Order: sequence, then structure tokens, then C-alpha cells
Amino acid sequence: MSFPHRAGTLARPDCTLAYEVTGQGPPLVFAHGLGGCLMSWWQQVAHFAANYTCIAFSHRGFYPSTAPEGGVDPAEYAPDLAALLDHLGHGEVALVCQSMGGWTGVEFAIAHPGRVKALVLAATTGSLDPRQAAAPVPERLAPWQAESAAARAAMLERHILPASGPHMAAESPALAHLYRQINGLTRGWDREALRARLGAARIRPPADLAAARCPVLFLANGEDQVLPPFAPAGMVDAIPGARVAMIPAAGHSAYFEKPAAFNALVEAFLVENGWGSAR
Repeated sequence: MSFPHRAGTLARPDCTLAYEVTGQGPPLVFAHGLGGCLMSWWQQVAHFAANYTCIAFSHRGFYPSTAPEGGVDPAEYAPDLAALLDHLGHGEVALVCQSMGGWTGVEFAIAHPGRVKALVLAATTGSLDPRQAAAPVPERLAPWQAESAAARAAMLERHILPASGPHMAAESPALAHLYRQINGLTRGWDREALRARLGAARIRPPADLAAARCPVLFLANGEDQVLPPFAPAGMVDAIPGARVAMIPAAGHSAYFEKPAAFNALVEAFLVENGWGSAR
């Protein structure tokens, strides 16, 4: 099956954003993580394009978007998204955000109350601070961070990207290789500096997201060693309309590793909240 498709760029004051639009129906926007770009969502676009206008974009600095000379500041992510949606002529949208993309989604939703009709935060709490979540999340963070740091170091020794994880490497080596290739397309600037900026920007109490006035689905992955999968459970009570779903046997990038399970959960959430229809 083929779908309407076009690619384009949007000039921002200090960079250029690349995007692709595929399919037809209500707009569904995909915001990738630190190891990705607009290409990362190939398994989602192919699934959702029959019923949605899928908008996949690359954050500033990520291939094939360009990077500002002073480096990438995540504070510009939400304004970038607003400019892109205005450029494309979309008002209300649904957002699917992976990891780093959660900073984009949370900040955009708070800045534009009511504009986001459904928000999926996959393997992320974005700028919402797990240290301010309900007990026992804060108490679990330090032990988890120590354990996950050791697990990530062991993966790197085996030449496995922590964001893809050991199961993808063992069970789907071609998929893990593709993930590594997509990750490698972005180069020429310091992603670790960006990682530090993201951490410094994770300061919001979970209740801040209530201002977005939208349903929220936290998609946690049981074997995630990058972001704590238990954190969203300590946030949902502070956010009206929020809930958590778990993909147990998945690492950080379930959208890539377990696309059927990921897509089914996202699709059910969108349809339940009146955004589009099922395949």
C-alpha cells in the first residue's frame, strides 16, 4: 500500500529543520530520541499512514536538519515544533514522543494548552522530574541509576548501544544494525553536551503537565536501562487523564524493537480519545 508523501525543510533563525509528511487523516506527530532522526519512525509511519497524516521531523542538529553554531539547546525544541506545525497548517495534533522527544512534547503541550489532543511519552518523562514524583519513585532512583550505569557499561563493552539494548542485538541483529546506522547519521557536534542540557532541564513537578489539558499515555519498557521505567507510575496521579502502559520484554527503544506492541498501544490510546480510527 502506498500513501501521499512529501518531504521539506523549514528555515529557523539559526538552523534548518527537515520533515516528512506521509498519509492522510488527523495529524500525528513523531518526535525522536537522542539516537534517532525522522527516519527512526519507519515502522510507525507505515502502520499509521492509512488513517493519519504522519509528520516525522528531525530535531535541530539531527540528520538531516542542521545544527546551530553554538550547539543544540533543547529549550528551542518546542518553539521549533510550533513553527513547523504552523508552517504545515496544523492546529490540533497528537504527539508521539520517544525519550529526548519527551522534552519537546511536554514543553509544547504546556505552552499550547488544548492544542495537543493526545500525548504519548514513550520511555520518557521529558522535562518532568522523577525526583518530584510520588513515593517510592524518588527512593528507587539512586539504586536504579547505579545498576543501570553498570548495565550500560557492560553493553558498550559488547559493542551494543544501550538505547537499542541486548535483546535487540541478540534476537534482531539486522534491526540493531539499522538502529546503529541511523544513530550514526548525526555527527559533527557534541551529543553528550546535549544529554547534560536535557538532564538540567528535567526540573518540572509532574503536576505541571495538567496545564496541557490533554490525555497522556506513558509507555514504559520493562528492560529500559536508559530512563527509569518505574518513574511514570509516580506521576500519573498528579496529571488528570494520564495513565501508564508497560511493554515488559523491551529495552529503551520499544518503538523500534517491538513495533507491533508499541503501535497497538498507541493506536488504541488515540482512538479511545477520539483521534482518528483504527486500521
